[in-house]
Amino acid sequence: MIVTKTDTRGVITYVNDVFVRVSALPECDAVGQPHSVIRHPDMPRAVFKLLWDTLGEQREIFAYVQNLATDGAHYWVLAHVTPSYDLGGRVVGYHSNRRHPTPGAVTAVSALYTKIRAAESRESHTPDAVTAGYRALQDALNEHGMAYDELVWSLTNGSGR
Repeated sequence: MIVTKTDTRGVITYVNDVFVRVSALPECDAVGQPHSVIRHPDMPRAVFKLLWDTLGEQREIFAYVQNLATDGAHYWVLAHVTPSYDLGGRVVGYHSNRRHPTPGAVTAVSALYTKIRAAESRESHTPDAVTAGYRALQDALNEHGMAYDELVWSLTNGSGR
């Protein structure tokens, strides 16, 4: 299980040894860096918009993410990201556990992400690209008749449509 913790801005505050091994990023180089340091360029920005929007509502999210290790390798994960609270109930950061997804889930989500990236690539301005990608994501989910979390679980359980 890959584990990281971040502050509310997404800056890494903790990594476990599995993260260090898989990301090829030493702990001393990871802590203090934005979590996006391992962002793979093939990941649609719209998925991260969904992630941050969900966390902004103080809800957990499960998402399929492709990451890029510092040695150039890429790896897919099924990420579970949840807010961390202080004793007063204020969000002080985020905790993420990630595990290896099934090959079928990766194949299915890769096809979806390719469509989203295509929509994003048609826009030259980053905010417009995110909006276009998010629209493409929502359109795909509507075609499947499910929300993103339902899609994730259908792929995770092997019943993806």
